[in-house]
Parts: sequence; structure tokens; C-alpha cells
Amino acid sequence: MLDFDPHHGLTHVLDKGLGPRAWEDVLEVAGEHISIVKLGWGTAAVTNNLERKLEILSEKPVVIGGTFFEVVYAQDRLDDYKQWLRKLGLTHVEISDGTIEIPRERKLELIAEFARDFTVLSEVGSKDSSVEYSLDEWVRWLQEELDAGAWKVITEARESGTAGIFDSSGGMRTELIGEIAMAVGPVNVVFEAPTKAAQAWFIKQFGPSVNLGNIPPDEVIPLETLRRGLRGDTLKEVLLGDRAGTPAS
Repeated sequence: MLDFDPHHGLTHVLDKGLGPRAWEDVLEVAGEHISIVKLGWGTAAVTNNLERKLEILSEKPVVIGGTFFEVVYAQDRLDDYKQWLRKLGLTHVEISDGTIEIPRERKLELIAEFARDFTVLSEVGSKDSSVEYSLDEWVRWLQEELDAGAWKVITEARESGTAGIFDSSGGMRTELIGEIAMAVGPVNVVFEAPTKAAQAWFIKQFGPSVNLGNIPPDEVIPLETLRRGLRGDTLKEVLLGDRAGTPAS
């Protein structure tokens, strides 16, 4: 097989309820390109034979979606949640406040608290497409959450790409994204990018090693081809570099 330049970008995959055998197939063909698997929102709570599924995924970090964290926070069951995560053998946790309001200082306390026992991915951004935070708020909150102990911060986009760093019609807030990357550093951020157009834009803007999230399992291989310039959308930028007028990364 021909070799192509490696990259260091995280591919954060969104699972909406695949079964163990489906994951065996995904891992067989795409496992080396998957960095972390998120069991979306509260799907883990209603998945039969979850332990078997996690056994198949045991070589990958697995995190339960941040919306479920918000559920247990609202029900005052955070200690129960920690115990459940440990019982499942999970080492990562996502902390978000995209649906319910968690006071800012309390969220930072929770990140620090969970970071003592888990690898924390925190998420900034509202799932309500009508809510738009200012650039100053985005940058300050992302940095605060990193400082509180988050390993990576995730920029909200939803599965549909219609909130957070996207507008309600699916357009990307490119100026905001650029400023976030400049202020916080793209290596510290996982940009949710569920569509091919968004993935290609991020790769062209920040290079193949940009961290991308909410990738459907059947889009892992297509994303990898974008990262390596093996698809027309990014071939010139990734493989040809200056000859295409864009520096290679």
C-alpha cells in the first residue's frame, strides 16, 4: 500500500446506538483512524448489553455524551454517575451545559472535581440555535475550562451542524472559529464538524491535524481521506501545498 504523510488530529466519533457487531465492522476497517468514541446524549442509559458493546470498544477511549451529564446534574446524582462510570470502566467524561443552565463557577468546579478521577472533555456552546455568545465569551469560557482541568474543550455544533459555531441554517461562523483557534490554540479544541463541507473547511484552514468531532462512524474513512488529501475537496491544499497557493500542513 502507498504511504501518505501522517497527521495528529483527533477524530471524535459520535455513536447513536450501534451494536457490538456493527462496531466490530467499523473498527476492522477504520479503527486506527478513531481517537475517541462518544455515546451520544443519553443513549448509553437505554442501550441493551452495553457492557458487551464497551468490551468491543475497549481499545478506544469512550465518553458518554454531555447531555446525560446535564441530566444527572439536574437530578443531583453526580456521585451515582461517577460510580456508574467506574463500574463501566470508563476513564473519560464530558461536561457540558448546552441545554440546562449551570452557574459558571459551578461548572468550573465540576470540571476540576471530575478531572481528579477522569479525563475531562468540556463543551462550550448552546444547543439552542437562537443563542449566540460573543467572541469574548467563547474565548474566556474555553480558556477557563482548560485552566480548570479539561483535557480538551469542544465547540458545540450539534449532530446537525445548526448551533454553536454554526448558525441555524447550517452556515459556519468562520470568523468566530478563527478567533477561537488563535486565542486558545487549535490543539486544545475539538471542533464539532458533522458535515463533509465543514470538515474540508477546517482542514483547509488549520491543516490535517485539526481535531474534529461528532463524526458519524461511516464517515471516519471519508474524513481520513480529506485529512490526507485523497479527496478532491482537499487534494490541492494537503498534497500540493505551495503549488496550490496554500501551505501544506
